[in-house]
Amino acid sequence: MISERSENIPPFLVMEVLEKAQQMEKKGIDIIHLEIGEPDFDTPEKIKIAAINAIHNDATHYTHSLGIWELREAVAQYYKSHYNVDFSPEQVIVTLGTSPALLLTLCTLLNAGDQVVLSDPGYACYPNFIQYIDAVPVTVPLNANNGFIFQPDDIKNKLSSKTRAVLINSPSNPTGTILPPEILSKIAGLGPYIISDEIYHGLVYEGKAHSILEFTDKAFVLNGFSKLFAMTGWRLGYIIAPREFVRPIQKAQQNFYICPNSISQWAGVSALTEDHPELSIMLETYNKRRKVIVEGLKKLGFGIYVEPTGAFYVLADARFLSQDSYKLAFDILEKAHVAVTPGIDFGQSSEGFLRFSYANSVENIQEGLARLQKYIQKMH
Repeated sequence: MISERSENIPPFLVMEVLEKAQQMEKKGIDIIHLEIGEPDFDTPEKIKIAAINAIHNDATHYTHSLGIWELREAVAQYYKSHYNVDFSPEQVIVTLGTSPALLLTLCTLLNAGDQVVLSDPGYACYPNFIQYIDAVPVTVPLNANNGFIFQPDDIKNKLSSKTRAVLINSPSNPTGTILPPEILSKIAGLGPYIISDEIYHGLVYEGKAHSILEFTDKAFVLNGFSKLFAMTGWRLGYIIAPREFVRPIQKAQQNFYICPNSISQWAGVSALTEDHPELSIMLETYNKRRKVIVEGLKKLGFGIYVEPTGAFYVLADARFLSQDSYKLAFDILEKAHVAVTPGIDFGQSSEGFLRFSYANSVENIQEGLARLQKYIQKMH
C-alpha cells in the first residue's frame, strides 16, 4: 500500500508540461520551450576545468558531510564581497542542490503542525515540501498590480503562535520580482526565522538584490550554482544557517545524503573565486530576451502590470484567453507547439496566468510569440 504522504503530494506541473512536450518531440513535432527554468548556456570554462582537475587529482571520495572547507570558505568570502555581511565558514552547509538545502532546513526547523508563511504565487514545490514533513504552509495572496511584492503587513496578519518561519524568494520564481531593501528589513523584523531562497541572485537587470543577512542573523539562506553559473546538472547548493542549527542539519545530511558531490564542490570553488567572462555575456543576453518577450506578450494582449527585473521568468495574465491555466497551457502545447507553465502551479493567486521562461534564444522566443499569435487569432 502506498503511503498517504506519497499519494497526496501534487505533481510539479512544469515537469508535466516538459514531459508531455518531450513525448511530442519524439514524434517529430517541433516544440518551443518557454516552460522550464534552466539556463540554455554551458557552464563557464574555468569551472569545467576545475572539475576535470579534481578528477585527475583523485578528489572522487566522500568529503566532510558539511562540504569541503575550501568551498565553505569561498561562500563566506563571496557573501562578504557581494553583500558586506560577515559569518563564519562553519555556518555553511554544502548540499546536493538547493532543493535538498530547503528540505534539510525545514526538517531541522519544523515540528508537525508548525506553520511557515509564504507567498502566493510562489515556487510550486515550497508548500509541497512543508506538507511532506507534516507542517503547514500559510499563504499570503500577492497582487499583480504592484508586481507581486510580498507585503510585510500582510505577512504579519498571517502570523500565529505556530508560525516558525517566513519563506521568501527574491528574485522570485515565478514572478521575476525583487524585494526592495525596505521590505526585506520589515520582514526581517517580524520575529520568526526567515528562510531566504537566493538562488536567482546575480540574475538582476534593474536595481539590486539584497541578501536577508544584511538585515538579520535570524535567517537561513539557501543558494546554489544552478542558475547564475549554468550548473543545473552539477547538483550543488548550500545553506547559511545560524550556528545552533549547523549540527542538527549536519546529522540529517549524514543520514540522508552522506555528503555533497566531491567533484562538483571543487567546481563550486572555481565558480565563486575565479573570474568568468561568460557570466556578463549571459546576463546581457537574458536582459535582451527579457525585453523581447515582455514587449511581445504585451502586444499579444497578455497582462504584465509591472515588468520583471530578475530571474528569467514573466508571469503574464492570460485570463483574456481562459480562466483555467492548466487546460490553457496544455491546449497551447497541443495546438501551437509552445510549452508554457500554468499559473495554477504557483498558487491560487496566479490562476489564469501563464509563466513564460526566457531561458531560450531570442530566435526561439520570437518563433514562440509568432505561434502564440496564430493560436490567439484562431481562438478569436
